[in-house]
Amino acid sequence: MVLNYIWIAFFLIAFAIAVFKLAVLGDTSVFPAIIDSTFASAKTAFEISLGLTGVLSLWMGIMQIGEKGGLVNAFSRLLSPLFTRLFPDLPKGHPAYGHMFMNISANMLGLDNAATPLGLKAMESMQEYNKELNEKKRKEQNLSNEEVEQLNATASNPMIMFLVLNTSGLTLIPVSILVYRAQMGAAQPTDIFIPILLATTIATLGGIIVTSIYQKINLLNKALMGAMLGMCLLISLVVWASTQVERDTMNLWSTTIANVILFLIIIGFIVAGVRKKVNVYEAFVEGAKGGFETAVRIIPYLVAILVAIGVFRASGAMEVIISGAEWIVRSLGLNADFVAALPTAIMKPLSGSGARGMMVDAMSTYGADSFVGRLSCIFQGATDTTFYILAVYFGSVGIRHTRHAVSAGLITDLIGVIAAIIIAYVFFY
Repeated sequence: MVLNYIWIAFFLIAFAIAVFKLAVLGDTSVFPAIIDSTFASAKTAFEISLGLTGVLSLWMGIMQIGEKGGLVNAFSRLLSPLFTRLFPDLPKGHPAYGHMFMNISANMLGLDNAATPLGLKAMESMQEYNKELNEKKRKEQNLSNEEVEQLNATASNPMIMFLVLNTSGLTLIPVSILVYRAQMGAAQPTDIFIPILLATTIATLGGIIVTSIYQKINLLNKALMGAMLGMCLLISLVVWASTQVERDTMNLWSTTIANVILFLIIIGFIVAGVRKKVNVYEAFVEGAKGGFETAVRIIPYLVAILVAIGVFRASGAMEVIISGAEWIVRSLGLNADFVAALPTAIMKPLSGSGARGMMVDAMSTYGADSFVGRLSCIFQGATDTTFYILAVYFGSVGIRHTRHAVSAGLITDLIGVIAAIIIAYVFFY
């Protein structure tokens, strides 16, 4: 229901601002801009889905080989001691653990194209288990078909925790942001690497804590505490390594290592399939068919969310929010230099491409090495596109009732934004 209210609010706020601009300011271009944005956003949603079709088919096929070859189950068993505490509603050794591990690993390596289909596969695994539980409830509680359908369309706790982990956007090497900074003439494009790493780590840990509070998960156990400390140690190691090499060398290493790992995964799955005497080609084709079906299934959800965001932007609502935020900050007597970078932070949960455009615009307007330019880059790397992930991941398995997923995701985004602002002042002001 929260997503429903937010979707409605996008349109109503856009309409109210557009009416004011037309009636009071005499801006006759606002309504044509809004209508143009609906067509453009709908087209973009379809193009994104179309673009995902090939990648989804590829990785769904690879994952099918991994499942039949036994590697996904091996990952699941290996991660059970940790994941059963973070996802207590899933049984030990469930295949979803393997899919989640692959998705999180791809995200950390900055391999977005691989991460999305792996994440969708994890969602499908969790939804299958969800439906199994609901069928048992049907028999035990004599539920009607409508009641079971309602349960099947409701996000489970593991789904929400997994989604929040994705919206926190933990990435070890933000290669694309470093490339944009280099293109915009930054003297040292990698100077935002450590701040981004710190901000996204804080956002991820914050997201886990917030979602655990919602779901009453006890984080004070050896497995979870050890995992969190291990993550902090890994981040510290990456930070240290980044200070030991030149910029070009670091970019080369990060890109090479990420792609080598990705190809090793493909080879490993194929070899495992061969060892299990699986018809690897047929397994791939079988999985790829599911990727195509998934790409088609998410189109309506993407159209819905991207059109609402497009209308909101075209109406000028974003400018109103930024102006209001600046007025509030200055009224409180605080330093408002960070406000000029807020468009990137506000746009990031809504649209990845929109936030990227805001980041480039900030660097172009204020300079790549300005405080605003650097902060906009930290915002871009601190979290991920919450509403896009909600639409794609939940839409792929028919989830309509998101429960606390939206609020937990947005709180995670807020933690990332606050962390980014504080870190930017510490490093660059």
